[in-house]
Amino acid sequence: MSNAPLTNETVHRVSFLDKASLHIPILRILQADGTTYENAVLPVIDKALADKIFDTCIFTRVLDERMLGAQRQGRISFYMTCTGEEASIIGSTAALDKDDVILAQYREHASLRYRGFTTEQFMNQMFSNEKDLGKGRQMPIHYGSRELNYQTISSPLATQIPQATGVAYGMKLQGKRNVAICYFGEGAASEGDFHAGLNMAAVLKSPTIFFCRNNGYAISTPTEEQYSGNGIASRGVGYGMHTIRVDGNDMLAVLAATQQARAYALEHNAPVLIEAMTYRLGAHSSSDDPSGYRSKDEEAKWQQHDPVKRFKLWMINKDWLTEADEAKLFERYREEVLAAVKVAEKLPVPKLDEIIEDVLDKPTPALRKQLKELKEHINKYPKAYPKSAGRL
Repeated sequence: MSNAPLTNETVHRVSFLDKASLHIPILRILQADGTTYENAVLPVIDKALADKIFDTCIFTRVLDERMLGAQRQGRISFYMTCTGEEASIIGSTAALDKDDVILAQYREHASLRYRGFTTEQFMNQMFSNEKDLGKGRQMPIHYGSRELNYQTISSPLATQIPQATGVAYGMKLQGKRNVAICYFGEGAASEGDFHAGLNMAAVLKSPTIFFCRNNGYAISTPTEEQYSGNGIASRGVGYGMHTIRVDGNDMLAVLAATQQARAYALEHNAPVLIEAMTYRLGAHSSSDDPSGYRSKDEEAKWQQHDPVKRFKLWMINKDWLTEADEAKLFERYREEVLAAVKVAEKLPVPKLDEIIEDVLDKPTPALRKQLKELKEHINKYPKAYPKSAGRL
């Protein structure tokens, strides 16, 4: 292996580099009024794709509104919204092939919807009922779908990053013309898994798109307390990979960047890092109160950069959408989500026997013993376990 330097330039005086040494522009295509910047190069998009993107935006807004309300009513235990980050999530997903694998963090349910996850499937997961694909073993919003190539969400932060490197590397070895896309926030980029995952991808030439949603806060920690460098994009350059920073509230910029990132990843069998600069309009989760760490004025300023509104105005300018069309979508999905909630919350939880299945080919004697003891305990205190007591 060559030990040759990466540059031929030599200097004869001490000269340090700092974060200002690397200039990272931000890609913007769509302005706040729905018009495009002069000389902007648009992504590949037609009316059918725009309609699907906008439909997913409205469904996601309704889902977030209704299910956060359901959590406040005590009908589900937990919820996380993606309000304000729809362009980052949906715009990037729309650039993918259906066989590309998605490894999400926990705020990317819009990606799953874009791929066809039904309203009923969302509800079954959040209510952990017998129709839940995860058999009730995950807390709400930890979705997964083998059919849609969407790997199940893990609560531990950043574990999906090195996993994505391996998934994409495996597809490369199999001769598949597909990529893995890995979503994470700028807070997760402080985890060791981030550095291990990116370095492995760069060295092994793994066709992975690392998509950072830099939304300003890691729960309550603002970016200025999270890092002092030039954002997350500078780290991609440091690991030797193609990198771009985009306006994460600009649907067209995100779509264009991800389309080209995917093409590059496949052509060169190499990773790409996308840093999307966006803002989390809602709380971190249903357990969070953002008034403790940010002002209403700050939130109001970012409301003016609403990605869904910006994309809507662009579609209206192209005569692809009307205000009436949007109103009908909201009405339709509010009725659909509410109806699905009422059905899903009445379905029973999975049978208790399933708790020891799916890990080992045959449950061990120790697991069977534990299951027997669990059933005896629930039979003894059925009022403490009203849902499980009926599923023994």
